[in-house]
Amino acid sequence: MSRLYLARHAEAQPGGMGLTDAGRRQAALLGERLAGAGITRVSHSPLARAAETAAIVARSLPGVTVEAAAELTDSDPGDDPAAAEALVARFTDPPADELCITHMFQIGWFLRAVLAAPADRWSVLNSCNTGLTVLWWSPGRPVVPLVFNDLTHLPAELRWTGFPPEFRVP
Repeated sequence: MSRLYLARHAEAQPGGMGLTDAGRRQAALLGERLAGAGITRVSHSPLARAAETAAIVARSLPGVTVEAAAELTDSDPGDDPAAAEALVARFTDPPADELCITHMFQIGWFLRAVLAAPADRWSVLNSCNTGLTVLWWSPGRPVVPLVFNDLTHLPAELRWTGFPPEFRVP
């Protein structure tokens, strides 16, 4: 059995060049949530907002390797479906107990891929900043999405950032 943890980066400054104070708090709380989860590696988008999120999360995961992964960049998977499928294969074959800190588009694409949904369905899956998605593999069984965009590690005032205002849940 193995799990792939996916999280959108924490709330970023305008222009995405680093995190806000709220984003740094979100990242620390995500790290606390994942401490003891058995994560063996943290891979992150090379963009500053994801790299900073990964560094903060990793403080709660001593001894875990943290590395940038070019495949996790903030790009529209629909623009290059072959590259998007290679992204999914890179992190799911074979899957490891790994955390990927990436962007909303990539999380939607992962979930669409493991559910074998039509390619146009990924774009409706929005993720909040540090929203946690967990995919679970067990031998001989289909992949199970355990949670999608889970925010229970965040207090109310830090939830729903990065989400369009009209979609926010009180």
